[in-house]
Amino acid sequence: MDFENLVKSIQEFKGVSRKSSIDNVISLLKESYNVSGNVVIDIGDDASAIDIGNNQVMLIAADGIWGDIMNVNPYWAGYCSVLVNVNDIAAMGGKPLAMVNIMSISNDEIYEDLLNGIKDGCLKFGVPMVGGHLHPDGEVDSLGVAIVGIAQKDKIITSFAAEEGDKVIVAIDLDGKPHEMFSLNWDTTYDKDAQLVRDQITAVQYLAENDYIKSGKDISNPGILGTLEMLLETSRKGAVVNLEDIPRNESVSWEDWLRSYPGSGFVFTTTEDKCEYVKEYLARYSIEAEVVGEVTDSNSLILNYQDQQAEVFNQDKNPVFIFR
Repeated sequence: MDFENLVKSIQEFKGVSRKSSIDNVISLLKESYNVSGNVVIDIGDDASAIDIGNNQVMLIAADGIWGDIMNVNPYWAGYCSVLVNVNDIAAMGGKPLAMVNIMSISNDEIYEDLLNGIKDGCLKFGVPMVGGHLHPDGEVDSLGVAIVGIAQKDKIITSFAAEEGDKVIVAIDLDGKPHEMFSLNWDTTYDKDAQLVRDQITAVQYLAENDYIKSGKDISNPGILGTLEMLLETSRKGAVVNLEDIPRNESVSWEDWLRSYPGSGFVFTTTEDKCEYVKEYLARYSIEAEVVGEVTDSNSLILNYQDQQAEVFNQDKNPVFIFR
């Protein structure tokens, strides 16, 4: 393996580079983010958390689906619109409750497939789509979905809580396959029993509620290391990661694996004494978790491979999105 080219492919990956505009959004909206005074975490996490009393928060998240997926496979776009939103709530240690959508349709031929994908996603994850808004004469085909969930206020998982000395855990369901049309979609949910898929969500909720996880994110479009870097940027920390410790299905090359979007995959940080239990508990639900490195008091994500070392991200030079 050419380690130097591997690092370069991660840095130049579209799933990483397209996140850079988030910083501008945060800068423009930050002043209005908490006008109610009820928002309990800062902007920049997988979901926002609103205090609703009784030590509970309402979690709110939203995702738009890449146009590439909409144009090539509208059914999969609909299914994934459910998956990605459910994972955002799971990553916060919450229980997903319900979703709404906004659809813009210019091509009537995709409409039925898109809705069937949404329906099957809802049936798989057990989360209802309760309403939304339709532009039937849109100029483009687009889909956005928003979700609400609930969690204990003092138990939510955020990406702001990583501390120097924490262990970095990568947790992925390795029992999957690349989607036939989207090679970087590591599909672990579609062919699985719905109960197991739902249990994977509640497993993270259990770990959160019992204080086994300090910080975390679901692995999304930036891939494993890009997602970890986003967590590190919000926590204002760095990390050293050992490539060969990252759980991987060996049928996939390292380059594709590190850029893949798994159906069930997370990066967590926690204290060393809790790592073994996290690994053992998630293994019950077909999720392999391994300690892959350690959080540092720096601004760099360093990757080790055998006797080689490289700086993948530096928050002053090439952040995924800078959060200050």
